[in-house]
Amino acid sequence: MLIRSIAILTAANIMNNKVAPRLAPLTSAAATAALVAMARRSGLSWQELGFEHGRRGALTGGALAAAVAAVYTVGIANPRTRPLFLDERALSLSRARALEEALLQVPMGTVLLEEVGFRGALYAMLRRRHGTVAATATSSALFGLWHILPAIDMARANPALGALTSAESSTHLDTARVVAGSVVSTAAAGVLFCELRRHGGLLAPTMLHVATNSFGYLFARIAAKRK
Repeated sequence: MLIRSIAILTAANIMNNKVAPRLAPLTSAAATAALVAMARRSGLSWQELGFEHGRRGALTGGALAAAVAAVYTVGIANPRTRPLFLDERALSLSRARALEEALLQVPMGTVLLEEVGFRGALYAMLRRRHGTVAATATSSALFGLWHILPAIDMARANPALGALTSAESSTHLDTARVVAGSVVSTAAAGVLFCELRRHGGLLAPTMLHVATNSFGYLFARIAAKRK
């Protein structure tokens, strides 16, 4: 079942990043339903999948979302860090498309599958068989690898990141370093998300994840106006 779960996640990742990005909410919803159905058929309970601690998760997630907004505000206020927010994936969109990304594509097309997939089903399967440490390490490592395709696009859309990771002039080298940095940083974020999920259910990491990604569209536009 673990191999089948990874296969579903891999197929969804390719669909969402290369084949049909605008259909990501539908693809992710279908993949999420398949993963949950497989997990439930294997005997995992809703609690084991992370559907618990609703109130605690909401309070924790809300506080973390507010912290993200505060960090982003400081980031765009500082001329040295402001260029890091100038992401063409956000700035090239119309206002309507940016709202679609922030309010639909991110929550339903990205976060739903990543949280239920990696911190819900995959984590629960691994935890039952191998324990908490192995579940956290393995799901987080896979979460890091999941971000290879998005990181390639990010390196092309945000030149400041390439300049930050390499003083060389080679675009290929810059991209490779951005991708490597993204894999490592998202794997580390996966560990944090797993801990939030363990103590506050899936809602806590989900709210933090949505805030981190969706707020990026708003703050990219604010940063562009302050250039």
